[in-house]
Amino acid sequence: MLSLVLSVVFVAACSSNKGGESASSGSASPSASSSSSASPSSSAADTGSSSPESSSAASGDADPYFAKYDPPIEISTVRIVNDTVKYPNGSSIDDNVWTQTMLEKLGIKIKNLWVVSGDQPGGQGEQKMNVSIASGDLPDFIPVNSKQLKQLQEAGELMDLTDIYDKYASPFLKEIMNQDGPNALASATFDGKLMAIPNTGSSMDGAPMIWIRSDWLKKLNLPEPKTMQDVLAISEAFTTKDPDGNGKADTYGIAMNKDLYTGFADLTGFMNGYHAYPRQWIKDASGNLVYGSIQPEMKTALAALQDLYKKGQIDKEFGVKDSGKEAELTASGKLGIEFGTMSNPLWPLVDNRKNDPNAQWQSYPIVSADDQPVREQVGFAVGQYFAVKKNAKNPEALLKLMNLFVETGWGKTTTPENYAAHFTSDGYEKFKFMPFQAWPARKNLDIHLHISDAIKSGDTSKLNAEEQDNYSKIKAYLDGTSTDPLGWAYERVFGTTGSFAVTNQYVTNNTLMMNEFYGAPTPAMVEKDSNLQKRELEVFTKIIMGDPIDNFDKYVADWKKLGGDDITKEVNDWAKSK
Repeated sequence: MLSLVLSVVFVAACSSNKGGESASSGSASPSASSSSSASPSSSAADTGSSSPESSSAASGDADPYFAKYDPPIEISTVRIVNDTVKYPNGSSIDDNVWTQTMLEKLGIKIKNLWVVSGDQPGGQGEQKMNVSIASGDLPDFIPVNSKQLKQLQEAGELMDLTDIYDKYASPFLKEIMNQDGPNALASATFDGKLMAIPNTGSSMDGAPMIWIRSDWLKKLNLPEPKTMQDVLAISEAFTTKDPDGNGKADTYGIAMNKDLYTGFADLTGFMNGYHAYPRQWIKDASGNLVYGSIQPEMKTALAALQDLYKKGQIDKEFGVKDSGKEAELTASGKLGIEFGTMSNPLWPLVDNRKNDPNAQWQSYPIVSADDQPVREQVGFAVGQYFAVKKNAKNPEALLKLMNLFVETGWGKTTTPENYAAHFTSDGYEKFKFMPFQAWPARKNLDIHLHISDAIKSGDTSKLNAEEQDNYSKIKAYLDGTSTDPLGWAYERVFGTTGSFAVTNQYVTNNTLMMNEFYGAPTPAMVEKDSNLQKRELEVFTKIIMGDPIDNFDKYVADWKKLGGDDITKEVNDWAKSK
């Protein structure tokens, strides 16, 4: 059940795999819609009741967003599904609630030319799609990653969707396409032509923040963190002052895993506090793009981590522990601080709560190590695109299908029952059955804002279907009518003082720092970046564990010689071409 919760709330993001449909759908995280406030077009399909009126025109001139094809049309595609997809009895990838709704509402049948399980980057799905591209055996609607999109565009295999998007994308879908800024559509645009529709996610959902055992803060009479010096003082106290009260020196200040920047207990937020931006392309003073991991600020951050390690405030075995192992240590009550993201209460902090009902975690904004304002780095939230084969019939059907997806999820015409039937119910992640998706970047933030208003006012009439579901869980926890630890977790995310209160602060203050590079991997990246990243991880880990800090300077020089300079040139050439 917990895996279902995680998938629905943050298919993603969490840089995760939203629709579970792409060869490299790393953007997949449900994000946020202006759900109850965003206004779909006045002609939006009533996705919660009877089907829209049929249109005999295949072009859908009578209703460009939802007109039904009569007779029905058939569209071919391919499916790259998540390994965890399950279907209710009697359903399959070819016959399920979404295929039935597509036919009933829009008159569209989907023909899957092939289906492969394995949607992770470099997985079986990506490999299978590469074979299809090489052979030219392409479906009408093609799910691709950025590299594949560029390859097909350069080969002249794709249809220009500029005019089709302008005419057939509903106002609500267009809003969603731009909620995370202009880069989603820009990343699918070549020489001024829109060559694919992005499966949008949410950058803000991946924003780093600090999670701290607030019950330990209270017990040790420590102030909430306002600066990095405060965080370091809290870390020392959590390590040396027996916050769990068992009389043993068995607690650590800061959680950390062997991969440094990914998964639970990554160090991105810590680095950001020192104005270092690992594996992020940022602008330097002259406006050129530079690689964050080789900037001088990274050396300062590594020196601080080395000091924490020497003082025993970091698990001595972090170098061999992945996120799962570090999560186990957290669940056992041995860690008091972790730099993570908004979703951490759902996993693994809820496990700590299950083991210790008195454990309480509070999220805080990233803090600065000096007098300069801190910026919170976020990644590009699109990992999948939907392209149309050149000369395919009914290309506008792609936009109608995506209109249907967003309207069913968060539009004004949907209902709680309709949302449950198409997104999550009975233990099934039904949203994964739909091949063509887009997720609103503000979805989760708006859930927090709208639920907070409802908690204060008692008025739930303005909540949409998804918000009502989350509100009921949180209200049951707050009222004490439910002892389910997940109620606590939802409150820690979406409640009045939940993690999205921190995210809202970032968004309001406009402090999020986007990755400046959002194009397809450059040739030098494809050839050399994997080895460069592996070396980065090795060198930084050894420095944290005690190697001379000046080894960082040698790493920077080696990075440049071993391909970094080539990558930097290509990245800047890309930036100048945009």
